Amino acid sequence: MAGRGLRVVAGCVLAGLLGTCGLAQAQHTYPLNLDPAVRDGLQHFYNLDYDGAAQRFEAVLRAHPQDPMANAYVLMVVEFRELYRQDLLDTTYYARENFLSSGRKVSIDPVVRKRIEDLTDGAIALADARIKANGQDKDAYFARGYAKGLHAAFTTLADHSFAGAARQGLSSRNDSEQVLKLDPDYTDAKMAVGIQQFAVASLPRMVRMLVGIAGIGGNKEQGLVLLRDCAEHGNATKVQAQTALSLFLRHDRRYAEAYDVAHRLAEEYPHDYLYRLEEANLMKDAGRGPEAIAIYQKVIADAGKPGYFVETRLQLALFGLAETQRGQGDVNDAAQNYAKAAQQPNCSDWMRKRAELNAGEMLDLLHQRDAAVQQYTLASAPGGDQSQTGEAKRYLRTPYAGR
Repeated sequence: MAGRGLRVVAGCVLAGLLGTCGLAQAQHTYPLNLDPAVRDGLQHFYNLDYDGAAQRFEAVLRAHPQDPMANAYVLMVVEFRELYRQDLLDTTYYARENFLSSGRKVSIDPVVRKRIEDLTDGAIALADARIKANGQDKDAYFARGYAKGLHAAFTTLADHSFAGAARQGLSSRNDSEQVLKLDPDYTDAKMAVGIQQFAVASLPRMVRMLVGIAGIGGNKEQGLVLLRDCAEHGNATKVQAQTALSLFLRHDRRYAEAYDVAHRLAEEYPHDYLYRLEEANLMKDAGRGPEAIAIYQKVIADAGKPGYFVETRLQLALFGLAETQRGQGDVNDAAQNYAKAAQQPNCSDWMRKRAELNAGEMLDLLHQRDAAVQQYTLASAPGGDQSQTGEAKRYLRTPYAGR
């Protein structure tokens, strides 16, 4: 969310001077979005202080136990904290569709999964009750669609269950379209519609049939238009719309446009490790290796400053840096940074084994066969993630000779 807009809204609310500014926003967004406690929680959330955000949104839920959006905000934090813990929020992983067939198995703590399901079901049930009482309740439709959209995102990234997520995402879109029928100026609702428009248009017809959404319309450019509108004028979904916009532009290799969005987010939230990382990722994808390396190195340097980032998953930056150095032909430094990524104490098993496999490849190119074999052996170790095992065992038999 743009800093100036946030300060204007917060000033209006906190000072009690709603006037035209506050009344106009209150008419076209979920009322709880203007609560100072929610605003404070979002600031912590977008600086990756998930624990701080959770404390604030749990307090909001205690104060508004029958509000579906209060449930949805807690749901958002619980989901994204877990995705971050699993190294699933680096967009390099899912900027291409093949992540769905990567073979990765994600182990979610049953307690966390139950909390996610309970919050999702709770938000939907509370919204259902309001809609049953008043079919014109645009806020209830928005909250229901928002909760469904969050759950669809988690199902896609954590469970790789695209069929179920696609249907739930479509349901989220339907709720959001209903909001816009009731109030065309309810800009927050445009995010779910925009995401679905782009996502559906990106799927081949056969895939749409397989996941049960055949006949559903999609239009990439219209999806981007809706996301841009939400990114500029939204309230609760403003930052999320910018994040989705950057991802979709990256997906279509529109790197300069994607970088503009990512750079604005990184400037607004300089202590958000992922937004800073995304700038480097986009430079890498755009083929601007030296600039990407400089950004990765700056992020790593900032991570060394006490308290600069709330929680740093340094493996993401080190892996991206190694990938870029590999592309630049700097095999020695790439080998070192892949190895460093694997050695990070909070590295997921999936990321660790990917890094070990790649480190082995670089070491083979450097003709350091014994060291390469050691890395392949780690990458193919039994237990935990097995998605790298096939390639690692192949290179244990025959040294890697590619690029």
